[in-house]
Amino acid sequence: QVQLVESGGGLVQPGGSLRLSCAASGLTFSMYYMSWYRQAPGKERELVARISDTGGMIVYADSVKGRFTISRDNAKNTVSLQMNSLKPEDTAVYYCNGGLLWGQGRYWGQGTQVTVSS
Repeated sequence: QVQLVESGGGLVQPGGSLRLSCAASGLTFSMYYMSWYRQAPGKERELVARISDTGGMIVYADSVKGRFTISRDNAKNTVSLQMNSLKPEDTAVYYCNGGLLWGQGRYWGQGTQVTVSS
């Protein structure tokens, strides 16, 4: 079965960096569009970044542009999110998501907590 497993979350001070990774199995990873979403307490889940199957198309939420970078390694079946200049408002559970079409996909990871606090 399809599994998406996130790692790399944690506690970081404002201005710091974290790198999230998502390892995929049970699917032909190179065919999938991959996304990172996040959900803060009391808020709706929102798209953070999305990358196409080949990596040739990428979009970011306005709130993270210039600070976050999404990338993928189709040989290793992984997608990553490099997060720099983190702010307290980036605090959320971050989810990996995959699908065969551009847009929210069918498959979700379990989420990883990112807390930005001094």
